[in-house]
Amino acid sequence: MYEESHGTITIAQNVLNTIARLTTLRVDGVARMGNSGRLLHPNDGVNVELVNGRVKADIYVQARPETNMFAVGQNIQHDVARSFKEIVGLDVESVNVHIQDVVYSTAPANEKQS
Repeated sequence: MYEESHGTITIAQNVLNTIARLTTLRVDGVARMGNSGRLLHPNDGVNVELVNGRVKADIYVQARPETNMFAVGQNIQHDVARSFKEIVGLDVESVNVHIQDVVYSTAPANEKQS
């Protein structure tokens, strides 16, 4: 099959970050995104780089307490890598998952009634 190029395709960094963030939030066991340490967007929970045409991602999350943390991490890695490949056609070098905290319910378990 012959494929003809008609120019270049540029995908903004913001798009890659959004793909990683939205894919991660769909994984069972993820309560919310964590703090990525970036000054301008510290709570978006992702750092995505494109190095030699391959994606390197660091994803920061807070998990639900009733989940298997290892399985959550593996599911994030799998789903994010698949999303990059299917949505933008990029190969993935690494998806590093950082589980920063466990989010417990803020409602008191036993409230005293008067």
